Amino acid sequence: MQVTTRAIVFSAIKYGDTSLIVKAFTASDGLKSYMLKGILASKRGKLKTALFQPLTQLELAATHRNRGTLESIRDARVVHPYRTLHADMAKNAMTLFLAEMLGNSIHEEERNQGLFDFLEASLQWMDTHDNIANFHIYFLLELTKYLGFYPDTNRIEASSFDLHEGEFTDTPSLNPILIGENLTYFKTFLGINFDGIHTVRMTKASRQDLLKSLVLYFELHLQGFRKPKSLAILNEVFS
Repeated sequence: MQVTTRAIVFSAIKYGDTSLIVKAFTASDGLKSYMLKGILASKRGKLKTALFQPLTQLELAATHRNRGTLESIRDARVVHPYRTLHADMAKNAMTLFLAEMLGNSIHEEERNQGLFDFLEASLQWMDTHDNIANFHIYFLLELTKYLGFYPDTNRIEASSFDLHEGEFTDTPSLNPILIGENLTYFKTFLGINFDGIHTVRMTKASRQDLLKSLVLYFELHLQGFRKPKSLAILNEVFS
């Protein structure tokens, strides 16, 4: 089936000497993997490797056979050129981390317009704002709404948050929990929007601790989730 769809690149991995396998989340069909044969050797072809940097927002003309095999792209163009996401060192580190988190979290080959719109708008927000130190924390929390394990806030005044159960509780258990300062920051992020993230004052150590807990939260709720390798690079850039 020939489709024209907006897409957000998650990854581009070299295959052989001249080809790329690109994973992208499409507006039309959810996650898709594409084989781009010979793209690394071709100087005159329509498709350029620069189009497939992490989290680039594209419009694709593609063939989707929907048989679980690698699809093909006939043409691609950038629909929202980023001004800072790949040029600013801190934003680039965050982009690599979020692309890896998304690639490890989203596997559905089906249309999810709400999730696509969230990703598109969030990345455009990050591109146009400077104070983004807390962006990934809030982004990952919001992402859980679309993945089915957003924290249950019914008992938000409780003394701990059970990461395994996804709820606030006063009942002791052997599950990993958030308490103290970590819990306070966690509750704060649940009550704001992107425009409020700069108001959450955190030390680098506190931000890293909360992010570590959030990655564990994903690990506990998503089967087969792999901890992102780029987390160490992100912590280094922001330390």
